[in-house]
Amino acid sequence: MSAEADARRIAGGPLPSALVDDGAARRRRDLPETQESGPHDPLSLCIFATVALLGWLAGPVALAVFAAIGFAGYWRARRAGLLRSRCFLRDTRLVIAYLGVLVVAGGWGTYALVAGLLGA
Repeated sequence: MSAEADARRIAGGPLPSALVDDGAARRRRDLPETQESGPHDPLSLCIFATVALLGWLAGPVALAVFAAIGFAGYWRARRAGLLRSRCFLRDTRLVIAYLGVLVVAGGWGTYALVAGLLGA
């Protein structure tokens, strides 16, 4: 058989999801059939609260670290071809500029904090 014939035979068969019967398992666990029909999981709010807590505890150092990680991530993604982001700013150039400003602000805040603690 040729590769083309194999591809037709496989494409004509059942879908992989039809081979797995997880419908009964979902009903046993009382899970919704689809994500859309289930209740909204506000995971992002938990993440925001955790980042806010870390920011409150670590101050400008946390801002500088998180912003630098985000900056590096978006820089790599932009170089790989990502032009639009799901971030509120949408354009990756704007996101990179925003995160760069936050890195500078976090660095300045860290300097001011250390200078204040040392009494300089």
